[in-house]
Amino acid sequence: MSETVLYDFWRSSASYRVRIALNLAGIAYRAVPVDLTVGAHRTPEHLARNPQGFVPVLEIDGLRLTQSLAILGYLDETRGLNLLPADPAEKARATALAHAIAVDIHPLCNLSVAMEAVRLSGRDEARGEWMVRFGRPGMQAFENLLAEWPEAPFCCGPTPGLADLCLMPQVYNARRWGARIDDLPRTCAVIARCETHPAFAAAHPDAVQGA
Repeated sequence: MSETVLYDFWRSSASYRVRIALNLAGIAYRAVPVDLTVGAHRTPEHLARNPQGFVPVLEIDGLRLTQSLAILGYLDETRGLNLLPADPAEKARATALAHAIAVDIHPLCNLSVAMEAVRLSGRDEARGEWMVRFGRPGMQAFENLLAEWPEAPFCCGPTPGLADLCLMPQVYNARRWGARIDDLPRTCAVIARCETHPAFAAAHPDAVQGA
């Protein structure tokens, strides 16, 4: 079997999601850092892996996969992770909950967008202000969406699902930039459970950076 290789950046939310999924699946992988802060994602070498210049890129099963949600879908279907409910209606609702973060909050709060705010304003502190401006309302909306689900250990049931994998990287960003989330009780209950799960703990940026 060919080696599984993950090209990632330790603070990348999208990479963090994939690391959690690989851990849940019990897949050993070799991590190859792509330092976004020095432009390593724009080098010809990385653009040959992903013409978009994004991370993560996952080499697995003889494939080269990009886009974190697509990668999570592949791992879910091939490794039986059960990240989404089987019922079509519940699956749609759970997907919407995950996308509230991955599609709506994350693109506004990624590195390139936040740095553009710094460039346009000429103020370094604009980056943190930008993160809070879009991160806080997004997390409040997530809390309200989560309240539509019966209380469970994780977002949508007794085991980790797609929404949990999208949630925890956003939690890391919220805490890093000071976007308040401690007044969101349902979300905080899920966060506490995820933090005790080995697959999530091993994927945390601090654990990866310190490895």
